[in-house]
Amino acid sequence: MRSPQLLCKLYDLRPQKQLGQNFLADPATARVIIDRAGVQPEDIVVEIGPGLGALTIPLSRAARAVVAIEKDRSLARILSDELIGAGATNVRIIEADVLNVDLASLALEAGQPVTVFGNLPYNISSQIIIRLITARRQIPRAVLMFQKELAVRLRAAPGGRDYGRITAMLRYCAVVRRLAVVTAAHFFPVPKVDSEVLEIGFRPPRNYPAHNEDRLFRLIAAAFGQRRKTLKNALSGAGLSLQPPAIVRALSQAGIDPLRRAETLSPEEFVALEISLHRAASEADAMQPL
Repeated sequence: MRSPQLLCKLYDLRPQKQLGQNFLADPATARVIIDRAGVQPEDIVVEIGPGLGALTIPLSRAARAVVAIEKDRSLARILSDELIGAGATNVRIIEADVLNVDLASLALEAGQPVTVFGNLPYNISSQIIIRLITARRQIPRAVLMFQKELAVRLRAAPGGRDYGRITAMLRYCAVVRRLAVVTAAHFFPVPKVDSEVLEIGFRPPRNYPAHNEDRLFRLIAAAFGQRRKTLKNALSGAGLSLQPPAIVRALSQAGIDPLRRAETLSPEEFVALEISLHRAASEADAMQPL
């Protein structure tokens, strides 16, 4: 690959900070990421934000096919030129905002599960992860680069301030593994922070009791919506259509101290609480006069 510094000069390209355009400038790092991710010749990869092709080109050599989703029209044009120069004929560029792309449909179109790669801008990282959780039956694995601060939160265990809504959702249905640390010096322009590459491997459902996943995710969001409050107070103000005494009973029935905070709950406890709250809501409805 030609260096991003050279390409920016040749094409008079000015990286856009608001789009998180810090381009990986070290081919060796790209190879390490792909090797550690274990990309196989039969794999189909969907890459979010391919930029100037630092990962796209080596991915095209390792995988059967690559679908590259690029929002910036100027970058898409440069990427197309670079792919032609590299002889990468198995890459399709989709010029679109990834938030407007149905990622699961790309897997259905391919006729097999796909792996998602990407260097995600901070401002859309959470949205992308939630979309991947929703589409995990078609996208069983993702290899994503995040700013180090966010990566630390995504790997956090229950009990600390780094553990939040997205972390709890991931721990419910995935295993998160750090593949590499990429220092700021490996990018152009040089960002202010280092990055981490994480592998998110979605797993088959555990032996959770029967529960409603949509309600579970809404409960997790409500609990972390006021994370400094105790669960009793956070859920009482979360619009659950239950009075505080009923919420306290539901917490107790789930084996959870009402004075605990959301950041201390494991996914198993959130599942137990969702079941208990749903039971309490059903009992409250049954008590309403006709």
